[in-house]
Amino acid sequence: LTDQWYVSTKPLAEPAIAAVEDGRIQFVPKQYENMYFSWMRDIQDWCISRQLWWGHRIPAWYDEAGQVYVGRNEQEVRAKHQLSADVVLRQDDDVLDTWFSSGLWTFSTLGWPEQTEFFKKFHSTDVLVTGFDIIFFWVARMIMLTMHLIKNEDGTPQVPFKTVYVHGLVRDGQGQKMSKSKGNVLDPLDIVDGITLDALLEKRTSGMMQPKLAEKIAKQTKAEFPEGIASYGTDALRFTFCSLASTGRDIKFDMGRVEGYRNFCNKIWNAARYVLDKGEDCGQNGEAYELSLADRWIISQLQRTEAEVTRQLEQFRFDLASQALYEFIWNQYCDWYLELSKPVLWDENAPVERARGTRRTLVRVLEVALRLAHPFMPFITEEIWQRIAPLAGIEGKTIMLQPWPVANESRIDAAAEGDIEWLKELMVGLRNIRAEMNIGPGKPLPLFLKNANADDQRRLQENEALLKKLAKVESFTVLSDAEEAPLSATALVGDLQVLVPMAGLIDKDAELARLNKEIQRLQGEVARVGGKLSNAAFVDKAPPAVIEKERAKLAESEQALANFTEQHARIAAL
Repeated sequence: LTDQWYVSTKPLAEPAIAAVEDGRIQFVPKQYENMYFSWMRDIQDWCISRQLWWGHRIPAWYDEAGQVYVGRNEQEVRAKHQLSADVVLRQDDDVLDTWFSSGLWTFSTLGWPEQTEFFKKFHSTDVLVTGFDIIFFWVARMIMLTMHLIKNEDGTPQVPFKTVYVHGLVRDGQGQKMSKSKGNVLDPLDIVDGITLDALLEKRTSGMMQPKLAEKIAKQTKAEFPEGIASYGTDALRFTFCSLASTGRDIKFDMGRVEGYRNFCNKIWNAARYVLDKGEDCGQNGEAYELSLADRWIISQLQRTEAEVTRQLEQFRFDLASQALYEFIWNQYCDWYLELSKPVLWDENAPVERARGTRRTLVRVLEVALRLAHPFMPFITEEIWQRIAPLAGIEGKTIMLQPWPVANESRIDAAAEGDIEWLKELMVGLRNIRAEMNIGPGKPLPLFLKNANADDQRRLQENEALLKKLAKVESFTVLSDAEEAPLSATALVGDLQVLVPMAGLIDKDAELARLNKEIQRLQGEVARVGGKLSNAAFVDKAPPAVIEKERAKLAESEQALANFTEQHARIAAL
């Protein structure tokens, strides 16, 4: 047995427990408080001495008689105990436990014990980001030591941070913990810059403590990365980690996700090229402009996205924030709005103000989206922002110093959102019919519309030119209730039946197969929702708004099922 140094931890733990109990320190997700409390309420004395070569040396000195003195340094010890220079002192050879030294981190890095300007300004900090596996080893020790050594002006203990955000551990694609002995470690820099198979094998099998595993590791590596690892860039990797940052403990790392988000980076880059190509006159000097329906819609969607991304970031749900951002940039802005902008910019007869309004919207919405994406993807957003900002009338050296976007509820346009959703459903329905019936995308189609209400007819009238250009519609015919439609392929937009005449266009058997597939899907949906609403436990416990939403969903599915069944019967009778 050897002599060791201990810290009596119960007096340190009591105020540290109270700080979490009363909310001065909060854990995110909250359930990790239980792990913290389970350690702290059953805490044992802490052995802080280690027999290692490196570390902070124990601040204790011994004289030749074995008497021990503790102080900040030898000079303080001699002065405190009035020891003359003739008394020989020897400092303890042990060093402090790594976690003791690490526990001093929040304030020792800021110049403590001196009251430096850095210390006054930055202590306490706001958020600590860490893994669940070191809540006791590190987080608890920082709280205990900080509250013991650092006091507020009124003498109360100061907490080291206000929020502890606990993330999961990154594991490999099979859910295994990454370790050198398993040969499954992924270096982030290899994903950013890329690495050849030979270099990756060398990295994973050199300097092993168990050389006999090298052959097995090499075999696994060749199977997983037969051509090495491609270069995906920093932004794609960062966005991947954000998208995986759920509230669970473990993160299974999937290289396919990185590739997908590299494509997302390319999507943003190509969208920026289109915008820069069109943005020569976008009202940056205060010129008059007019907003189209699509302009008002994307501006409205931007406000909702700003609010959603901010809300999720404030709750540390980086996965949901990245999902909202991805949905807006890829699906709404790139896939739909850029397409909807083309008819306006292509129309040589369009008013100058309308074309300017669309160019203005293209530029300004992209500029705000870049600011939203910057914390996730700093490099590509900075590069594009430098070129977009002047067109948006914004001055500044860097996107990093621009204000965070704040949603403006007055710019949410529910009417424009409803109209565009109607247009999107109609166009998607037509695309599906073309794909399933093997009709070329450039072939003009005559359309018949049945069950068209006043809103449907208004939307058709206001957007007829746009539909003819983007959906390649040849003509529109609105049928009255008494009129019979020709034999047609059907798409539904709410209750509206969008009919494409089959004559000369459509294969009867193929259309029956398509309708059968749609009928089976709707039958399943009716059964699922109907079963939920007939479940007394669900109806008794669910909020009224949820029940009403399910009932509306059931009615819509039943109506759609009736429409498709009727259409199927008509075609089958031919």
